[in-house]
Amino acid sequence: MKKLLLFIALGVLFLFTACGDDEATGEEKKDLVVGFGVGTYEEQFRASILPILEEQGYDVTVEVFSQNMQLNPAMKEGSIDASVFQSTAYMEGINDELGMEMSPIAYVPGAPQSLHSVKYDSMDEVEDNITVALPNDPVNQERAVRILEDLGWVKVKEGAGTTDFNLNSVELDKYEIEFKVLDPAQILVSLEDVDFGVVNGNYIADAGMKITDALKIEDTPLEHRIIVTTLAEDKDTEWAADLTAAYESVEFEEYILSQEKYDGFILPEAWEDNN
Repeated sequence: MKKLLLFIALGVLFLFTACGDDEATGEEKKDLVVGFGVGTYEEQFRASILPILEEQGYDVTVEVFSQNMQLNPAMKEGSIDASVFQSTAYMEGINDELGMEMSPIAYVPGAPQSLHSVKYDSMDEVEDNITVALPNDPVNQERAVRILEDLGWVKVKEGAGTTDFNLNSVELDKYEIEFKVLDPAQILVSLEDVDFGVVNGNYIADAGMKITDALKIEDTPLEHRIIVTTLAEDKDTEWAADLTAAYESVEFEEYILSQEKYDGFILPEAWEDNN
């Protein structure tokens, strides 16, 4: 009898230990905090991703940060579980800068950068001595300069980099250009003060404009497409898999395609499997 009781006690202890291990790894986690900058990606999440997760029993808190640079430190300190705002190139730079290990788990319908002007209606009207507004962070600035390179306006030196990019790597080519370096959020509202501006696409969508109306649209490389990010230690959890599945779902695809404001967005390749 004593042996039987000992066996039962050990079994119960093992059961509780196993349950504790599941909770420690986050596999049974149902309370999520997802962080965003202000604008498009939060709107997409609330409209379509959030209902999918709630139907699966998740209790999700949406945290909106006034500045994108606040999100990764928040993830490092553990106040958010996932974020939707950055590219792989930006994430890798921050991993090095902050000593973090973050991983992408899904691609998000993302807005390419594009060239805009309120003074020029056509590229055929462009003359010398123009001013061009560029984003002030290295990753977005490198993307913007590549648009100008595609136009033949500048040349970018070999080995210019992305996360450590700066304008010392740029040589003028077709035109004399004065660069105005601004916060990405300020470029669209500053177009009256410059000849051209390279604008991050989410600001175009938030302003009720169409990316497809731009003078030039970026051919966005994979490393600059927007991702859902988690800590590397969380990327294989059940909640991360469910979050990925929601972003790759038919329901989310149908929502994005039904919204005119997302015309011109880069769509996740995972959606090809939905058809």
